Amino acid sequence: MPLHGLLGKAATTVVTGAVGAAAYDLARKAVAKSSPRDTAVVLTSWGLRGTRRAEAAAENARLAVADVVAEAKGRIGEEVTPPGTADAGHSHEH
Repeated sequence: MPLHGLLGKAATTVVTGAVGAAAYDLARKAVAKSSPRDTAVVLTSWGLRGTRRAEAAAENARLAVADVVAEAKGRIGEEVTPPGTADAGHSHEH
């Protein structure tokens, strides 16, 4: 049985390596065909897309945590502040 697990891990490693090598070859060919400016634009657009996805994921996580905290406060009887209202902790104006 341990041999089966080892072969499974080895197979996934080989597949991952093959996909990585193919992606590297495609990227190398694309860079060779285009100008450095085009390459920079493409890489920057990928970075921006990744950043936007990360920001969206972080916002979803923040909202999920806020929802859990609000429900927990409600269960113990604390007053839950409505969404979008910030409590600065003091009563004077800025």
